[in-house]
Amino acid sequence: MWKLEDGKLTHTTDRSRVKFRTNVSKSILDQLNTLAKQYDTHPNYLLESGLQVVLEQGIVHFDKNNRPKDRIQYKTTYDKDLLSNVKEFAKEQKLYVSDVLEYSVQFIDFNSVKKKSNKHRIEK
Repeated sequence: MWKLEDGKLTHTTDRSRVKFRTNVSKSILDQLNTLAKQYDTHPNYLLESGLQVVLEQGIVHFDKNNRPKDRIQYKTTYDKDLLSNVKEFAKEQKLYVSDVLEYSVQFIDFNSVKKKSNKHRIEK
């Protein structure tokens, strides 16, 4: 992100985002990568959109016996407040964050997803 201060642009880190590592289904990540290219966005922005919808619904219908067997490590950044809410929600639902992430894919709102250029935005 860029900050406009006194007529000068300064590159800065977006402090509202935090790094998070978890294990997610490889097939779901492949699907997210394809969708990200199609919608000019990043996979984590897609996940954030789906997660927001899941949190608004307040319920998860997830069968723990059908967890994907192809999980791989996935590191990316998320909105700090959203991730905190997801962690709390997962705990309440007695699920892993990975479960909630994978479940949220079906609820992505493609009309509200941030574009790739969002990380290069200019703020005053």
